[in-house]
Amino acid sequence: MKKYQVTISFEMGEDFNELIPPHRTYINFLINKEIIDQYVVSIDSQQVWITLNAEDAAEVEKILEKSPLARYWSYQIYELFVWDGQHYRLPAVQPN
Repeated sequence: MKKYQVTISFEMGEDFNELIPPHRTYINFLINKEIIDQYVVSIDSQQVWITLNAEDAAEVEKILEKSPLARYWSYQIYELFVWDGQHYRLPAVQPN
């Protein structure tokens, strides 16, 4: 399994807000299945950043296209080589 970063730009259309609840249900499903690691949205810049696990970029596209909001998106998919952060490390040892 490879790890990908997706950068999504979106424009809010007429029924955009009505599609948010089913979209969130889909995103929560993907998080629970450990397909999505990170999901971040900025309303100010109208961008979304998703880190997810998939076999290849074609699988990433299939996952993205299933979202109810997909018709409002343009996106770029990047395969990641290195990823690191607090969540990928062992907890710090706290001597008593």
